[in-house]
Amino acid sequence: MTWNENGGRLGEEFFTPGSSSFTEFLAAHRPELLSTRRVLPDGVRAAPDQVPHGTTVLALSYRDGVLIAGDRRATMGNLIAQRDLEKVHPADDHTAVAFAGTVGLALDMVKLYQVELTHFEKIEGVAMTLDGKARRLAGMIRQNLGQAMQGLAVVPLLTGYDPSAPEGERGRIFSFDIAGGLYEKTGFHAEGSGSPYARGALKKLFRKGLDRREAALAALQALWDAADDDSATGGPDINRRIFPIVSVITEDGFERLSEPETEALSREMVEQRRNRPDGPNATP
Repeated sequence: MTWNENGGRLGEEFFTPGSSSFTEFLAAHRPELLSTRRVLPDGVRAAPDQVPHGTTVLALSYRDGVLIAGDRRATMGNLIAQRDLEKVHPADDHTAVAFAGTVGLALDMVKLYQVELTHFEKIEGVAMTLDGKARRLAGMIRQNLGQAMQGLAVVPLLTGYDPSAPEGERGRIFSFDIAGGLYEKTGFHAEGSGSPYARGALKKLFRKGLDRREAALAALQALWDAADDDSATGGPDINRRIFPIVSVITEDGFERLSEPETEALSREMVEQRRNRPDGPNATP
């Protein structure tokens, strides 16, 4: 797409003033490259047991910022399609996105969103505000509505660190519906098939002022509860050493917890569950 077919030079569209949105540029000049183009003929729906789907992702604010986590399982109907899927990705230095839904389209959307934020910053010379990032992702989801109505839905969860927000409220969480509706959540949220159970656990365990370790354990407990009641959500796989992905965003930027740290916290949580299968009580 970079080169003009007639002589190897950039086309006029690259020198024409326009929007700072990369997706709008593609839609105008090379719409066939957009992952949000309808992939099935009108009136045709995807078979739910033939397309891998990702399941539970969650986020919660804590003392230093915001934590975002996800299980690793992808399913096709009653089959496990993948045990080590990565559903949590950095969007830029201070923003992360996780997804539930159709895996192939979700991964393409994440990559396109990463390019979208980088492109905006290069064109405008400043980073997009967190509210702007949330609205831009909502617009991309709205472009996918045709595919969502055919059974190929993507439901992201967006988190970011907002230095302009009041102290203690700088870790922010945004959820979306398949039509691009945008909703800011307070404290915590979860998406995916196991989300009702994860939200129930977080409602019990969340409190303001959690430190990083407490927040990570709360997230792991919530994912365990989701896996306990939802067959599409995978818990820690001790034998295969496959553990949930847990990442944090603070003033210093995005950081994925190391595998040894996540493994140690997961093993601690599993040991707690041996003695108390229903999980810890709510913190007073």
